[in-house]
Amino acid sequence: MSSKKDDQDRRRIADAEAPVRPQDAGHAYQSPAMRTDAPPADSRSSTDEIADFLAKVKSLGPRTGPGAGRLIFAMDATMSRQPTWDMALGLQSEMFAAVRDVGGLDVQLIYFRGFGECRASKWVSNPMALQRLMTGITCQGGQTQIGKVLTHARSEAGKGKVDALVYVGDAMEENIDTLCARAGELGLLGVPMFLFQEGHHGVAEHSFKELARLTKGAWCRFDAGSAAQLRELLTAVAVYASGGREALRRLASGRGPRLLLEQLERKP
Repeated sequence: MSSKKDDQDRRRIADAEAPVRPQDAGHAYQSPAMRTDAPPADSRSSTDEIADFLAKVKSLGPRTGPGAGRLIFAMDATMSRQPTWDMALGLQSEMFAAVRDVGGLDVQLIYFRGFGECRASKWVSNPMALQRLMTGITCQGGQTQIGKVLTHARSEAGKGKVDALVYVGDAMEENIDTLCARAGELGLLGVPMFLFQEGHHGVAEHSFKELARLTKGAWCRFDAGSAAQLRELLTAVAVYASGGREALRRLASGRGPRLLLEQLERKP
């Protein structure tokens, strides 16, 4: 049974949610119906690497420099995500809790679902408050609205430094040229986009890799059988957002951090 304080916190966060209504993302791109769900043979990180990685995250000292890192976390909450939704919510909560002692990370959650619904929360620094917000979101049928996410991120970056934009999704049903134009603007503003793709949808993979390239970010695939890898990689992104590449280099013994650094430092 929830406490009175928890109920009040939940109401405050819910009241702070605001619908995002940028211009339409372009003509819908109808993605192919066929999908391949078999994960690549090397998609999992070892248990030892994950344990070592998380231990090092907890041992890092406070972040130096003014203010906390700022990260926008975007989620596709359409119905195709339902089978792995609970797993994803749990891992995302762990990510923010893991970097709490690294030096702080302010996070804003944005999600889309249903018929044109796209909402953004206020900036949250308490991981438990973010967890309460995320667990209140359920999946609804609808098309992707990645264009709205990119436009919102651009607007937030105009108000103050945004260190990273994380996106978790499994499909892309929009005009890729329109999305690339908006991603290019984020790249100019210094906002790398880290895209985590669930499953093996070909159109989504091609599109997500291009968005990562344009923003000087990174792309990675995950599925229901690679929860450990997703946890590792999400934590690496959070460390990057709170402490930059130097903090990430200090954690580069694991496969996830190495993969992230390789993509970040790759020449365009």
